[in-house]
Amino acid sequence: MKDKILITTGDPNGIGAEITVKALNKLDLPVSDAAIVSNKAVIDFYGKLNKDYEIIEIPYEKNDILPGKVTAQAGEFSFQALKKACELKGRAIVTAPVAKNALHLAGHNFNGQTEILQKYLAHDGQLAEMLFVAGNFRVLLLTRHCALKDVKLTKDMVIEKVTNLREFFVEKLGIKEPKFALCGFNPHSGEDGILGTEEIEILRPAVEILRGRGIDITDPLPADTLFVNYFKDSYDCYIANYHDQGLIPIKTVAGSKTVNMTIGLDVIRTSPGHGTAFDIAGKNLADETGMVEAIKAVY
Repeated sequence: MKDKILITTGDPNGIGAEITVKALNKLDLPVSDAAIVSNKAVIDFYGKLNKDYEIIEIPYEKNDILPGKVTAQAGEFSFQALKKACELKGRAIVTAPVAKNALHLAGHNFNGQTEILQKYLAHDGQLAEMLFVAGNFRVLLLTRHCALKDVKLTKDMVIEKVTNLREFFVEKLGIKEPKFALCGFNPHSGEDGILGTEEIEILRPAVEILRGRGIDITDPLPADTLFVNYFKDSYDCYIANYHDQGLIPIKTVAGSKTVNMTIGLDVIRTSPGHGTAFDIAGKNLADETGMVEAIKAVY
């Protein structure tokens, strides 16, 4: 499996299998280059593949396919498929969307697929990071899926994550001197402490240390204007403090072409930047663009 891209179809009650079939049919990859970690009944329920890609079977009953429903069975299937993909160690993993509430119903209390990947792939202190990509527009999240009130930064966290990001750009993307733009945490980057002190106490000290390591990074800049001229700026990556701060701009600009990329582990994982779309599941209405882009990103 080490030479194949492993593709999971996500929640069997969502649009994952449909967009996987549509994407593979559109891309027309050689069968030697990809394998699907799923279930034939699930795939056949949502479409017909034009080629005989290898299917690594995860048990699932056809009667349990309930488009648009959140079920423990679907959550268990989603979890087992991703766990199997981790065990197989392909050259990359592409995942269709899962439902966090279905995972939780099945007893798997993860906040997303990134956390599952870290559990089963990380070693020697590796950290899985969320990098969102749309062409040359890239956004790293310093924190992931957590309530806004629970967003906590530390100087050491920022230093570690940005250092790892630079390593990814150098080793995986071949960009030897990447330029990073750092979002301020507070409105107007805190206005010198009037609107918050995270910039003064955490971000600016981290920036000084990072620059001492030869990393090209801005001071924390007001996030409400930082992204406005992204197409004119020469930044290789924007660094956001929390989920919506980074994802609203890139998804507004790139829409369904936004790819969620997990970096920091031995295997790169990509996924469409959208969810399970339960409201249109089973209606053959799903747009496969995100899945196409996710596969292309690692092909």
